[in-house]
Amino acid sequence: QELREHRRRTTRHGTISMFSGLLYCADCGEKLYYNAMDSKRQHPYFFCSSYRKNSDVCSAHYIREEVVAGIVLESMQRVFWYVQSFEKDFARKQMAAFGEEKKKQLSMKRRELEKTKKRVREIDILIQKIYEDNVSGKISDERFATMSMAFEDEQKQLKTSIPDMEQYLETETNKSDCLQRFIDRVKNVTQLTELTPETVHEFIDKIIVSNPEYIDGKRRQSLEIYYNGVGIVREPSPEEMEELFQEHMQNRKSSQNSKTA
Repeated sequence: QELREHRRRTTRHGTISMFSGLLYCADCGEKLYYNAMDSKRQHPYFFCSSYRKNSDVCSAHYIREEVVAGIVLESMQRVFWYVQSFEKDFARKQMAAFGEEKKKQLSMKRRELEKTKKRVREIDILIQKIYEDNVSGKISDERFATMSMAFEDEQKQLKTSIPDMEQYLETETNKSDCLQRFIDRVKNVTQLTELTPETVHEFIDKIIVSNPEYIDGKRRQSLEIYYNGVGIVREPSPEEMEELFQEHMQNRKSSQNSKTA
């Protein structure tokens, strides 16, 4: 349903991009708008929505759609090959990237959730207490009304925050399940030679676009690709990729030799 809705969205030029809604500015965090064509640039491109509203807030973060497509396709091809060829190594490194810092954050969030629930229960007791004090004449009706309203407002806000905290904890603590679902989806892809809207939105959560830099006269711009369920994938370096490939070929050769023996 989301993909069908995505395909129905159009620009003022009547065209859409498979990356629309996925690109975000690395500096201000706002989405990048899609422009299919204008008088200055002959290629579809994305640019920061904050810059469009107010050029003093952020920079343009201009990047051509074809550049995004090329980088995303290469990344997905490398990641898919990595997952399909070295599933255990991939899973181990992704879980390690989850890291001690994230575990500390989860521990703090659990304590915050328990503290919030405890306070909700305490407020029930306090409201009952001031009600009894009001009935016995220890506090006036006016004082009771003020205190009960304050307690009820606080309790309402706390109850509203509880589902968000529970959802966060459920999502973050189920990384192993999310990781396995990602691996299973990748293993169903036989050969990725081109991108489609369905493939992009199935595997990509968001893409963070940095401001371009000019190094030795050449324009350089980096993208951070967050995959659904696993976040940023720590891809092997070219050297590591070569080692993994050689290991893969050696294992394949050994397997073939054992079958013919």
